[in-house]
Amino acid sequence: MKIHTLLTMSDASTPSTTSIKDHLAQQGWALIPSVLTKEQSATVLTHLWAAKTQSEARGDKVHLLHLDPNPSNIRVFYLLEHDKIFRDLIAHPAIIEYIKFVLGENFLISNFTANIARPGSQSMALHSDQSIVVPDPWKEVWAINAIWCLTDVHRDNGATLFIPGSNKYVYQSEVPRNANELLVPFEAKAGDVILMDGRVWHTSGSNITADEDRALLFGYYTAPFLRQQVNWTAKLPQDIQKDLSEEMKEWLGLGPNANTGRTGGISYNYLSKQYAAKV
Repeated sequence: MKIHTLLTMSDASTPSTTSIKDHLAQQGWALIPSVLTKEQSATVLTHLWAAKTQSEARGDKVHLLHLDPNPSNIRVFYLLEHDKIFRDLIAHPAIIEYIKFVLGENFLISNFTANIARPGSQSMALHSDQSIVVPDPWKEVWAINAIWCLTDVHRDNGATLFIPGSNKYVYQSEVPRNANELLVPFEAKAGDVILMDGRVWHTSGSNITADEDRALLFGYYTAPFLRQQVNWTAKLPQDIQKDLSEEMKEWLGLGPNANTGRTGGISYNYLSKQYAAKV
């Protein structure tokens, strides 16, 4: 399957862009249905399992004890290094539109990982992604996840669980003591993408099915002044870096300014164009 075919939006009816943005702004999350077809999702999943095999072959861990209770949770890191298919997904225009809506024109791709919950996997600790990288108070959205569903996702197979309205928490002290009783699942179909504000408190669910995997990709984008979770300059091989678009290089912090000089709304790419116009 050619990559440009893989990334074509399906013909399924979708809610309006405005309604998705409104829901994201008010509730802290939104679902974009049918960004990929089921067949396209299955193709990406095949590439994900190959990336898992590659990771193990070179000694990368695919299970982290401090994150997940048992090895039935499979983590695959550095997806952008593994396969062009993931580099295309992280820059998918249907997703980037919403990233810019939340974070503005200037943002960074902080990480792109996968989590496969196999039967028997258990829930990780409750957290918000923004609380991991920024101390409270959380008065603005400085991080957002685009969660690609490569399989159908529901409560029994380990759907991500979240606290509705938790995007409004400003201080960690606002997280209720009975938080685990308030969790509800993000349920979606293969090919859907769930957008999740970095302030939403959530955790992975437990997969209590007998034979059903739950596979998700997590594209993590942040405000341009935050340190990225991955140093792409060091991690991405030079042969991959040189083939990236100038826009993608900027999103990954590969330009000479990295994540500096961008808080005023002027990006390195913009400055380069302005300079080129004068010479």
